Amino acid sequence: MALAAAGELRRRGVPARVLAVLRHGRAVADQAGLTARQRLANLDGALEIVPDGERLLGEGVTVLVDDLMTTGASLAEAGRAVRVRGRVPTAAAVVAFRPRPGG
Repeated sequence: MALAAAGELRRRGVPARVLAVLRHGRAVADQAGLTARQRLANLDGALEIVPDGERLLGEGVTVLVDDLMTTGASLAEAGRAVRVRGRVPTAAAVVAFRPRPGG
């Protein structure tokens, strides 16, 4: 998904590249069936920047990418991990999201 988006941006003259700079630093439980609060707790502090990831991020715009957003816990944790290293995510891109029951 990220590769396709970056390719389209480049075709339109916008410099873009995909960097897999996040990884799990510890084991996490399967998120299926967890409440929003449980998902946040499950992922809290779980992601980290790969070695040399800071150099890879450089000075460009940082966009977090997720396939499906349900509660936002994954994107929140990704943002935390990036901010710990001094970067501020500019945006997040998702393919789909699941609305909360009741709106």
